[in-house]
Amino acid sequence: MKCIFSAVLLPAAAIWIKTALLFGSFLSLITLFLSGGGFFLLLLLPATFLASLPAFIVLYIGLSLLLRFNPAYSTRLKGLVLLLVGILLVYSFAMPVLAEILGSNKFKWALLLGIIALLFLSVIGGCYLSRTAINQVLSADVFPVSVSTNYSTSYQSIMQQELNLPDADKPLTSNSPILYKGIITGVLILLMMVPTLFISSLVQERKGRQQEIVQEVSQRWAGPQKLSGLFLVIPYEIQRKNDKGKETTLRKELVLLPEDLQVISQLNPIVRKRSIYEVLLYRTQTSFNGYFNLQLPKDLQEANLVLKDASVCMGLSDIKGIEEKLVVQLGKQYLELSPGSTDKELLKACLSAPVDLRNTDISKLEFNTVLQLKGSEQLHFIPMAGNSRYQVRSAWPNPSFDGITLPAEHLVKDSGFTASWTFSKANLPFGTILRDKAFPEDDFSFGVSMIQPADQYAKTERCVKYALLFIGLTFSLFLVMELMQKKPVHPIQYVLVGIALSVFYTLLLSLSELVAFEWAYGMAAAATIALITLYVHTHFSNWKTASLFGFVLTCLYGFAFILVRLEDTALLVGSIGLFLILALVMFGTRKINWYPEAGQPVQTKPVL
Repeated sequence: MKCIFSAVLLPAAAIWIKTALLFGSFLSLITLFLSGGGFFLLLLLPATFLASLPAFIVLYIGLSLLLRFNPAYSTRLKGLVLLLVGILLVYSFAMPVLAEILGSNKFKWALLLGIIALLFLSVIGGCYLSRTAINQVLSADVFPVSVSTNYSTSYQSIMQQELNLPDADKPLTSNSPILYKGIITGVLILLMMVPTLFISSLVQERKGRQQEIVQEVSQRWAGPQKLSGLFLVIPYEIQRKNDKGKETTLRKELVLLPEDLQVISQLNPIVRKRSIYEVLLYRTQTSFNGYFNLQLPKDLQEANLVLKDASVCMGLSDIKGIEEKLVVQLGKQYLELSPGSTDKELLKACLSAPVDLRNTDISKLEFNTVLQLKGSEQLHFIPMAGNSRYQVRSAWPNPSFDGITLPAEHLVKDSGFTASWTFSKANLPFGTILRDKAFPEDDFSFGVSMIQPADQYAKTERCVKYALLFIGLTFSLFLVMELMQKKPVHPIQYVLVGIALSVFYTLLLSLSELVAFEWAYGMAAAATIALITLYVHTHFSNWKTASLFGFVLTCLYGFAFILVRLEDTALLVGSIGLFLILALVMFGTRKINWYPEAGQPVQTKPVL
């Protein structure tokens, strides 16, 4: 037994060390590319060896058992491959569990898939670099030193009989080359998913650049706007006794909201180009009409009000968007609002004007004004009134209604949209008088956002999610054609085709920034299909095979384009499509003989 364990120590250690070095190096490069390094980078390589130590122990024990119970070289080789695949599967299934424990991030599954592909690649590389040691141990006649000579002779006799068996009865089944080719193809499919990780990162980088441009233009134009209606801020005085029993006068403020308010807004979209990007802006003309009705609470008398120091105010989030002076007709007075707020900050930003209400009937004080405003992407309102009605009209065909509530009525067409909201005292948790408290504007805002449904970056990102479908089916078709035409395809050729499929996404991303997404998709798909079709023709020297590849790729790209265009029914259509694809693959491969004809000699020499 000591002889067996000593013989397998070197190859097991060689596979473990070289695989861990390769995987740790690959992982360090990816970490350096994504995060720029740091102290964590120094811990990756030691952590890799520590995490892979159980794999070394299992490999060591498994090789020992193979040498003890499997005398034929081919059987040992097959057992080693299955042992390595089993170890890889255990680590592959353990990674998602570990990721759930440690927490998730935006690219969690893409990262996991890339890491698993790197793990498979590292094992292949480690075995290749250790091929000499593996061949020596698999070819060695190693037996336990404690067994008797008779048993050793009997064991050698059994091994000789096994090697002299007919081909159909040998331990290594004749489909092993196909099995190994299938395993290699599967590993290559996972390996080619690594570039999609970087493509997803590139899409996010370009999307972030677009958002920076939008923010820069919005800062110079005007940001998203949030409007309240008009409201009055009226000071009042009350008498209070201090700690010494002396009466003092305290001055506070109450906020009077409109009893009734009607808001009508015409939203005119503007699309501005900055470099290769488009920014959604707008101009709006908004009218406010309504009246105030002062009904004081029982603990406050009208004599306590300081009407001469009142103010009329309006909430506005970005004053840069005001294009014309804002004049309010309040009763018979005309007041021009200017930036600034009262001592009491009811809202985050306000326009205000002083008003003397001493000779004004506040029981029904009517007002109206028209606001010419510009902003970007979003227009929201705050329902600061007892009863209010809001209506927004626009020529933009893609609105998104958001906020505290959806429109009571809305109509969306290609020519634009109309939406209306209605509020009353019954569905708002405040009255028309607010005393000594700020208004939670973020909790009550509502309105509309102008959006581009599935812009080029979102569409490209959705396309990248189908990379596994493209690469898997293309490689599978290569494998089937290789078996049918008996013309081997080298793994490097698989990699080249996989790179061509990956370059499609970079073409799509770059072209979609310059032309419409539909045109960009068509050009990128046509270029990729033509390239792979011609490459298949040069290898198989058969236009029929090349045309089949071109047809399959055309169907795949067309199917993916339909899924990208769909929104609500994409999952249903995609599931049905995948089911049909699977059915076609099963039907097309039903007559393939996955077992080569019997009578071929079994490989008994080292193949590594």
